[in-house]
Amino acid sequence: MTTLRDLPSVDQLLHHADDLLNRFGRPLTLDALRLTLDEARARIKRDGETASPSPASILASAESHLAAWTTPSLAPVINATGVVLHTNLGRAPLSESTIQAMNAVAANYSNLEFDLGTGKRGSRLIHAESVLQKLLGVESALVVNNNASAVLLVLSALANKKRVVIPRSQLVEIGGGFRVPDVMKQSGAKLVEIGTTNKVRISDYMDALDEPTALVMRAHRSNFKIVGFTEEPELAKIVDVAHKENVIVVDDLGSGALIDTVKYGLTHEPTVQESLAAGVDVVCFSGDKLLGGPQAGIIVGKKELIDRIKKHPLARAVRADKTCLAGITATLMHYLKDEAEREIPVVRMMSLTAKQVRVRAEAWRNVVGQGEVVKSESTVGGGSLPEESMLTFVLSLQVKSPDKFLAKLREANPPVIARTENDKVLLDPRTVLDDESLLRVLKDVLHDYR
Repeated sequence: MTTLRDLPSVDQLLHHADDLLNRFGRPLTLDALRLTLDEARARIKRDGETASPSPASILASAESHLAAWTTPSLAPVINATGVVLHTNLGRAPLSESTIQAMNAVAANYSNLEFDLGTGKRGSRLIHAESVLQKLLGVESALVVNNNASAVLLVLSALANKKRVVIPRSQLVEIGGGFRVPDVMKQSGAKLVEIGTTNKVRISDYMDALDEPTALVMRAHRSNFKIVGFTEEPELAKIVDVAHKENVIVVDDLGSGALIDTVKYGLTHEPTVQESLAAGVDVVCFSGDKLLGGPQAGIIVGKKELIDRIKKHPLARAVRADKTCLAGITATLMHYLKDEAEREIPVVRMMSLTAKQVRVRAEAWRNVVGQGEVVKSESTVGGGSLPEESMLTFVLSLQVKSPDKFLAKLREANPPVIARTENDKVLLDPRTVLDDESLLRVLKDVLHDYR
């Protein structure tokens, strides 16, 4: 019968742990060895093991702990779901130029807040502003860390303790418990609801503006639709009524489309350019949704208002870092150079024709030697274009247990995320960036799953 005295000491184990010490360092290796010995002692006390674990088995168990501790939980995956902007999978994958720009400033010192011309302190706020001014024709711009913080900052700077008019139909929750009314309250703004859930008229705005008001806000319903008996005035009319009362208009567009999505067979998604053309004073939108860049919140509009927003104390708390500024600038450059469809992955995915997707799905079937290519639907996702879909073709696999097969795909390296429908596993080429890696994983899993 094994006793606790039969277990090797930590010092004895360290004499055989050179490989672990070199790979993981002494402190972490000691923690792993002690934990493994504690586990062995617990087993002996509980079960009365008949054989003492060997030093080799203890070291192997310690190595397993070390591997688990030092493997990052955040890892790349292959998105074969057909959801272009999959929020749970990190939304927009980045263009090569964007990645290179972010890597360059991350790996080196940069002129983040240094003026190369004067040799004196500069401002980080200028780096993305110039390209936004050129691209959108705006007077000024500011990039912060996401669109939620952009909205909070704008309201805090322009409407603290003042009235903000917004229709009831736009008091939305965009996911993760983020609700527009809650953000407005955090900013100190006084929420003034107008209209009903399904109808708001221009007269509702006019009545609300009889009292002193800081701004009128529109929050685009990017993740749901109100249909049927509805009414909502055009944005230009809202702007006209507000400006007659010298009231600022802010448009929270959310998804940040710079290209008309109708050209991809989708419903029209309001663009930043359209809001500016309607006379909106300040527009907020995301960088990592339809725009196709890194996570960012972008604020554009009139210089006088943007200057006030830049000077607010909260602006420092939500400011963008150097990698975000480099990445969003590189992404915007694709639009400026009219190359978004070619260079930005999410735009390229939306622009793919059903025929192009079908060719890839058929190639997959030929490589793996099984499955069926069938019609299906891809979606945009990311809280954009609700209920909208794109015709696609998927590789449909008939397997014994679809859920277990999906689990095997998730356990692969890299993990593959697919979906099921009618007890079949579906893989959509539209959202797959690396066919070679996908096919390698798929063949391995199919071989082992027999």
